[in-house]
Amino acid sequence: MGQVKLEMYLQSQLGEGALWDNRKKILYWVDIIRKQVHAYDPANSTNKTFILPQMVGSVVPCEKDSLLLALEHGFYFLELNTEKLEQILDPEADVPENRFNDGKCDPSGRFWAGTLNMQGLPNRANLYRLDPDGTCTKKIDNVSNSNGICWDEKNSKMYYIDTPTRRISSYDYSADSGEIQNRQTAVIVDPSDGYPDGMTIDSEGMIWVAHWDGWKVIRYNPMNGKKLLEITLPAAKITSCTFGGEDLQTLYITTASIGLTKKAIRSQPLAGGLFSIKTDFTGIPAYFFNREGKSSSGSKIL
Repeated sequence: MGQVKLEMYLQSQLGEGALWDNRKKILYWVDIIRKQVHAYDPANSTNKTFILPQMVGSVVPCEKDSLLLALEHGFYFLELNTEKLEQILDPEADVPENRFNDGKCDPSGRFWAGTLNMQGLPNRANLYRLDPDGTCTKKIDNVSNSNGICWDEKNSKMYYIDTPTRRISSYDYSADSGEIQNRQTAVIVDPSDGYPDGMTIDSEGMIWVAHWDGWKVIRYNPMNGKKLLEITLPAAKITSCTFGGEDLQTLYITTASIGLTKKAIRSQPLAGGLFSIKTDFTGIPAYFFNREGKSSSGSKIL
């Protein structure tokens, strides 16, 4: 394992949603509160920022030169060349006190994203699945803070985090139908490690979890719930992580500075930074939204 390094410092209020585009070699990530989507090119250390009209919870690439966003109020396409925003739908148009949060695409190119209640009220949110044909289905209800989600390389398991529960759940998953069933607890997070937030998975089937108020990312074995390693960072609020780089062995990590007192900021002046660490492990290429009806894996697009 290498050493943690600061990739970029924008003092993000709520950096989140890190996702590597293996096709373009670009890292997408967001600052939810500042309504920003970032496209970071580590080859030349440049970062392009898109300003949105709403808070943005998550971002995934599409097969065309566009992004799919979970904004505060529903799903949108963002055309990268023109920066035109196109609304798809808002499944919670009747719940204005909720906003969308973390999300990713599954192996078949469906977009899964969930919500949270902005007043912090429990069991008021949900997890949705947006299919390529525009159909949107509620998949999990009575959620408090929908967060990290990922699928194993065998396309047989989905892992999901509802942050306040301090549990990482596993589901049997069908890539053909997109259905989930047989919910089980894969990991119980120790309170001393804070709260589980964003999540990714490696080629060995082990999950990597960002820990809010935990100062760390932890690699877990979801088959037995055991910790395998910890990566400590110079910020308390660790929000998301993803594998990237040419060999998918660099772990990129987002953090937040929201809610920190002046004293806390003095003790963690890099809070809100984007960090990276070279690991001894290999990630799985992120999946793209299947807008064109093609293969959704970033590793297969030519």
